[in-house]
Amino acid sequence: MSEENMTELLSSGLKNDYNKETFTLKHKIDEQMFPCRFVKIVPLMSWGPSFNFSIWYIELHGIEDPDVVQPCLNWYSKYREQEAIRLCLKHFRQHNYTEAFESLQKKTRIALEHPMLTHLHDRLVLQGDFDACEELIDKAVRDGLFNQYISQQEYKPRWSQIIPKCNKGDGDDNRPGMRGGHQMVIDVQTETVYLFGGWDGTQDLADFWAYSVQENQWACISRDTEKESGPSARSCHKMCIDSQRRQIYTLGRYLDSSVRNSKSLKSDFYRYDIDANTWTLLSEDTSADGGPKLVFDHQMCMDSEKHMIYTFGGRILTCNGSVDDSRTSEPQFSGLYAYHCQLGTWSLLREDSCNAGPEDVQSRIGHCMLFHTRNRCLYVFGGQRSKTYLNDFFSYDVDGDHVEIISDGTKKDSGMVPMTGFTQRATIDPELNEIHVLSGLSKDKDKREENVRNSFWIYDIARNNWSCVYKNDQAVKENPSKALQEEEPCPRFAHQLVYDEMHKVHYLFGGNPGKSCSPKMRLDDFWSLKLCRPSKEYLLRHCRYLIRKYRFEEKAQSEPLSALKYLQNDLSLTVDHTDPDETKEKAWRSALHMRLCSPAFSFSPSGFSDIDQTYAQRTQLFDTLVNFFPDSMTPPKGNLVDLITL
Repeated sequence: MSEENMTELLSSGLKNDYNKETFTLKHKIDEQMFPCRFVKIVPLMSWGPSFNFSIWYIELHGIEDPDVVQPCLNWYSKYREQEAIRLCLKHFRQHNYTEAFESLQKKTRIALEHPMLTHLHDRLVLQGDFDACEELIDKAVRDGLFNQYISQQEYKPRWSQIIPKCNKGDGDDNRPGMRGGHQMVIDVQTETVYLFGGWDGTQDLADFWAYSVQENQWACISRDTEKESGPSARSCHKMCIDSQRRQIYTLGRYLDSSVRNSKSLKSDFYRYDIDANTWTLLSEDTSADGGPKLVFDHQMCMDSEKHMIYTFGGRILTCNGSVDDSRTSEPQFSGLYAYHCQLGTWSLLREDSCNAGPEDVQSRIGHCMLFHTRNRCLYVFGGQRSKTYLNDFFSYDVDGDHVEIISDGTKKDSGMVPMTGFTQRATIDPELNEIHVLSGLSKDKDKREENVRNSFWIYDIARNNWSCVYKNDQAVKENPSKALQEEEPCPRFAHQLVYDEMHKVHYLFGGNPGKSCSPKMRLDDFWSLKLCRPSKEYLLRHCRYLIRKYRFEEKAQSEPLSALKYLQNDLSLTVDHTDPDETKEKAWRSALHMRLCSPAFSFSPSGFSDIDQTYAQRTQLFDTLVNFFPDSMTPPKGNLVDLITL
């Protein structure tokens, strides 16, 4: 271990203040800890042109116990030696130095790769048995060996507008009308979307609907839930569903200041039983029961396993003109509460706090909160507090009562995370360990026209990494035609987005398009969104295409007529005509087709013998196919010649 051989452990930044910051350094290779002898810190950028680089105090926390460090040091030395040998083996085989390769492998007994890939190399590069190669790739796909590659690929969004079925004679009242500020939940077991309430631009609504995905049809459960012992008309409320017990809960609403009084400001709390089709009033005023006061724009999550509901944030509604509380002139926000469904009791987990303590949380409105059923954490990010847009991101362990700050929102990486100031709707997939965020229209009227955009983001929880799937802002500016609006929903706010994690489909309904010329306009369009990655079938076809494409090129050098027949009968079957990269070669194949049919056709290699060129090209194809396999099976990624410094 020397100063000349350094490995990057962290790339990050310091905040421009005097508070302590702690960073976790890379300390494992293949889940094995490795030791550090030297630490080098390189300042790359200052906070401003007048700033000097200055690091006043650094403290390193780690393990110094020789009984722990020495085994790690021994492992690390052995690991480096092994990787150096594997790089040599890779280099020898790539250049067909067979004797050197076999001698080194026999002497060291170190495997370059998984035996399956060695078998693939033997069949492809050494024997040219392309049929056997296709069989090996087919087996690899069936055994799930391409799953890691698939999980690392970027998603491509596929929006589809849903046109529900209508019965003959039905008018426009056979589906929910235009609205914003409504609520939706989805029962993934029955593939049913439930929608309640909202604001149609003139009044609050109290209708309750169910959409069957399988039947592609809306059904009105109730035109007015208040008449059926249910909640009154409302908007900006929240709903959550307990799919195990088939129950829906709703809490909160917005009230105009003109109708606020001590009676109307009571926070009622309802439960709907799906099977019995009945509403139950759980509480006339949750505040009197130890729960939150009447709030709007809050968030609510269900923990079906423990039969608990968590609600966080939202602005507390107060009577105007009250002088009893000096704080009434300032917006008040609700804290983090838990509701025990079986006991019917509330508990306050965190009060609203502006402190920067490690366990403090700052309440807000318009934020996102999601519950991860596997690691049993709430994830909270974004939102607004008074006129300040928040960009922090934290998790709350519901069992351990612990807050973890994932991002404080101060780092200069705004292009790599969802932007603040835009309406965000989020969903979570516990199986894939991902959070999905649809960022829509800004609620700020001054920014609305200039920032018309939709963007979709994915947060990988395990990798702690955001990625943007798409942004349509440029497309809207360049092509504001109606055709674009038919391909994907227009930017909006006050809409709702739900996610079926079982079938991997999002559903979006309604909202406010923010048209300054039509302030009362609301939407009633209904969309589905699928996030698509390359499937196993696609990768299998693509690998066959690569193998057959090379096989054709090799045939064309020595057997032109046989190659022509192979082109027409075998290679053409694997071409994806929707893939621009593959169809781009269509013209090339047509031109080659004409050359092959020409009696004057002959092939002359450029500068290499046939054997050397064939071996090199087959090796190149092998290296391409290897990229689809897990890293644990493949040769090292680097090359021996890259270690040479000039």
